Amino acid sequence: MFYFQKTFVQALNSIDSFNITSGVVGVAETILLLSFLYSVYQAFAAGGDVRALAISGTKYLILGLVFAVYGTVFRDVNGAFNSLAMSIDNLVGAGDLFSRWMSQLGQYWSQNGNQSLWSVIGGGISGLLDALLIIVAYLLFPITYALFAFFYSLYGSILYVCGPLVLALLPAYGMGQLARTYLVNLLIFQAWGLVYAIIAVLTFAINAQSLNNVLNAGSVGGFFQGAGQDLLLALASIFFALSIAVIPYLASRIVRGDVGQTVVEFLKAAPHRAPRG
Repeated sequence: MFYFQKTFVQALNSIDSFNITSGVVGVAETILLLSFLYSVYQAFAAGGDVRALAISGTKYLILGLVFAVYGTVFRDVNGAFNSLAMSIDNLVGAGDLFSRWMSQLGQYWSQNGNQSLWSVIGGGISGLLDALLIIVAYLLFPITYALFAFFYSLYGSILYVCGPLVLALLPAYGMGQLARTYLVNLLIFQAWGLVYAIIAVLTFAINAQSLNNVLNAGSVGGFFQGAGQDLLLALASIFFALSIAVIPYLASRIVRGDVGQTVVEFLKAAPHRAPRG
């Protein structure tokens, strides 16, 4: 399980420890009953629409069963997507690549950071600019990864707590769109892990899965050739940070069906040439 997925599981355990969802589910069951009664009224007002009534009754029954074991169902759905993401990741043995990169980056900085900065700054104005870029890059990646893990947990927690209240509106005509929108957002949230795993696999495929591989290759998948070691790692960290930052956007576009346009925009955003040393 990836680091951000572990933090989300901890968030779920904390929410359950305060019995928050049990209270929410209790309210949602009342809303569910009212929305079903409203759908019954609408069916009779439409001249006794038996088909619509049967559909509403089926939704009511299914949601009632889901609410009875809501926490388990939500965790099982999340666990299924997490398992799929890990299966994709395990195809190449990438592991939690970006978490490992952050750890390796910290070790490299603790061993070589001060010496590297002074050697770069000694190069004059150009060296000073490179040093600033290195500092920014070494801060940007950990902050981006931490924000991604935080918002993953926040997004998932909101969906977990508010889910029953929104789903309870599903049987009622005219309000079911809210429930369908919730389900779309739930799929987008689950897709974050899948996109993360795919990016990790692609990073592994270009032989950029560790600091040593990047330093030995002298590039990141052919980009940034000719850059010094410290600048190369900084540029690679910026590249990885941007990859993590666009995961929510990519997941949203993919789930909503904008796959082709998403690929085009992603390619446009990719660097087209490497910096010269």
